[in-house]
Amino acid sequence: MKFSLELLPNEPIKDILELIKLAENIGFENVWITDHYNNRDVFEVLSIAAYETSTIKMGSGVSNPYVRNPVTIAAASTTLDEISNGRALLGVGPGDKATMETLNLKWNKPLKTVKEAIQSIRLLTNGGKIEHGACLNGTSKIQDSIPIYMAAQGPKMLEASGEVADGTLINASNPKDFEIAIPLINKGLSKSSISQSKFNYAAYTSCSIDNNIQQAYSQSKIVVAFIIGGAPDIVLNRHNIPIEAAHKIRSCLGKYDFKGASNLITEDMIHAFCVCGTPEDITNKIELLQNIGVNEFVVGSPIGKDRIKSLKLLKDIINSFN
Repeated sequence: MKFSLELLPNEPIKDILELIKLAENIGFENVWITDHYNNRDVFEVLSIAAYETSTIKMGSGVSNPYVRNPVTIAAASTTLDEISNGRALLGVGPGDKATMETLNLKWNKPLKTVKEAIQSIRLLTNGGKIEHGACLNGTSKIQDSIPIYMAAQGPKMLEASGEVADGTLINASNPKDFEIAIPLINKGLSKSSISQSKFNYAAYTSCSIDNNIQQAYSQSKIVVAFIIGGAPDIVLNRHNIPIEAAHKIRSCLGKYDFKGASNLITEDMIHAFCVCGTPEDITNKIELLQNIGVNEFVVGSPIGKDRIKSLKLLKDIINSFN
């Protein structure tokens, strides 16, 4: 089982670097930094992190081909690979409709667009030319092939990830979701040259860990509220979340009433959409995911009230899986 850390670059870079260096020392294999237009630029942060670390692999989690052209994603990734001496990863996904509307971009055919972007990026980073002749000159990656993960949640995107990517960042935290997702990925893999044994099935989770379970629950509530706020009915039904309750949470979020939204979150909702609890609880939940087929566990927001303390709690868990 690989362990990875997801970070949002919305805070001082020195604080991000502190967390990445701690993650490396604890035994995390990968760090994924989110790529949002309204935060610090992900590839600049990753480049600085590459100089400050020596073993942890790193990549954008995830870039989308609407905001960033696939050629620029490829160039940034090969540059990162050179800076990091062969530790670059890359996550690619469709982004979200709300972001595209904010940027006045058309969100056309996300499945086709993401598949073609990954194919173009792979061709470019491996020294080829895409259809209209674009290629990379003057770049020098270290790895033979930079691993490319696709972020996926819906059935068609999950299947496509197995077909064109080296791994899937599965946006879920509950075993029920992975029982559905992994067979769909494997269906795509049947059309790929990559074997299941080499594919990265990454659980891109919301995670909250604390020795005090009530504190872990408390920290997870607002994150779970946002997840429920954006979840389609089919996902809510899968986890027995009443549609009416989800509407109430969305209403609070729409009014920026975050306290009200948090107060509507139940323990059942937390367990549906977050890997939450004490170190023992987290270990048990990771074992369940591993038994289903997950081989990379991504620790995502909120992590904990004190992220440094919470990450340190994960050290023994990581060691127990190695």
